[in-house]
Amino acid sequence: MSAQQQILHFPQGGNISLTPNEWQIWNGLDEGGLPDLEHSSPNLLVPFTWWIVHHQNPDVLAKAKNGQIGVWFASDEDILKHAELIEEGKRYWPLVAAHFPIFRDGRSFSTAAILRDRLGWNKEIRMIGDVLIDQLLQGARVGFDSFELRQDQDLDVAQKQFDLFTVTTQNSWRTKRSLLKDSTVCG
Repeated sequence: MSAQQQILHFPQGGNISLTPNEWQIWNGLDEGGLPDLEHSSPNLLVPFTWWIVHHQNPDVLAKAKNGQIGVWFASDEDILKHAELIEEGKRYWPLVAAHFPIFRDGRSFSTAAILRDRLGWNKEIRMIGDVLIDQLLQGARVGFDSFELRQDQDLDVAQKQFDLFTVTTQNSWRTKRSLLKDSTVCG
């Protein structure tokens, strides 16, 4: 999978910024094992299905302990089924990602919400794949704090999306619901 050179980073309680993308997304299909991290990006996001099979390999564990390996979840991944393995991964993975295979497939929003709310993930969660500007606000509300946008998306326009609304009416991972000053009861 190709990667953007920069990602939009929006940590909870922090400011929006563009930062260099230091993570290579790997599809896990190469027969020779992990890609050569010495001659590419220093860090690698591997498919969670690949991690399940290879997480006890000494080379993989060594790179994971150095913070060089994170995982990405497919949109159809049943992460609750693997809660124990994800709990173990908290010791190693500096970030996890949820993949959006196509813009209109929103299942990965649930992945972020489950990671935050049920599994207690408190590190970075990144949106990857077919990520458009239109998805940023919803992503930030459910728990994503970094966004690798599709190549054709304008990063300057993307940064402005988070200032569009000052009042929210739903709960969010970031803050509680805004209180509306002039609430009236319909009768």
